[in-house]
Amino acid sequence: MNGPTHEDGSGMVGMNDPATVTEPRGTGLPGSARFSPRRRRQISQAVQYTLFVAVALTLVLVADWERVQRGFFDGTSAASMFPELITVAMKNTVIFTITGYVFGFALGLVVALMRLSSAVPNRIVALVFIEVFRGLPALLVFILIGFGLPIAFPGFSLPFGIYGTVALALGLVAAAYLAETFRAGIQAVPRGQMEAARSLGMSYSRAMVTIVVPQAIRIVIPPLTNELILLFKDSSLVFALGLTAATTELTKLGRDVSIEFATSTPLLLAGATYLVITVPLGYAVRRLEARQAKERR
Repeated sequence: MNGPTHEDGSGMVGMNDPATVTEPRGTGLPGSARFSPRRRRQISQAVQYTLFVAVALTLVLVADWERVQRGFFDGTSAASMFPELITVAMKNTVIFTITGYVFGFALGLVVALMRLSSAVPNRIVALVFIEVFRGLPALLVFILIGFGLPIAFPGFSLPFGIYGTVALALGLVAAAYLAETFRAGIQAVPRGQMEAARSLGMSYSRAMVTIVVPQAIRIVIPPLTNELILLFKDSSLVFALGLTAATTELTKLGRDVSIEFATSTPLLLAGATYLVITVPLGYAVRRLEARQAKERR
């Protein structure tokens, strides 16, 4: 058989003959094989940054900055909030949150232990509590505690007035979430810890309280701190109970001053005050998570 020959008559097809060179199999995109994964990642990041800058510039150019200044940066209304913003509103927000969290922490731990109990009634009560207060809106819980209890039990009043009512309402909401957090932490503790404690003669309850629970709390510290941040924001729902000037909190003060001056500046300032509290807490959560991850390595 006569096959194709080169000019030199060797009868062999050259390896560099353009007719025999095939395109490399790849992604099917023109020139995709020319870029390394690192280069493609750099191009992708550059496109994302360009889009971000383009959107930001568009917003800056389109926004009506005169109206923004009047609506969100009114110095007169902002100045009228001081010193009550710090001495009354922020103080009450912190008190509401801390008291509610402390009550929720204790109740949530008890509910978690009931959830893990071998007694069926305990598990049923704990499950119903968790599902009810985790499923109800926090605002509805405030209304039920603040107005439902006095109707159901005439003459009944919680200690410390509005502070006791808020602590109970916030605590019930927090306990439903914290109970599941504690349950996960307890189940994350190696079973050998309990077995070792029992082999030393400890009762089940003593081993749980002194050995297992402390380790569980240490494991779930980051989510516990996250719940504290969420509770700070939920404290804004206290307005539903009707607050006085002495018991007002950040959102209520911002709303009242905003209505008085017909501007959103007080609400923006109240929101910024929340950030003064929540941003450091968020940073603490990240540090705790990083620390725990480092200890697990």
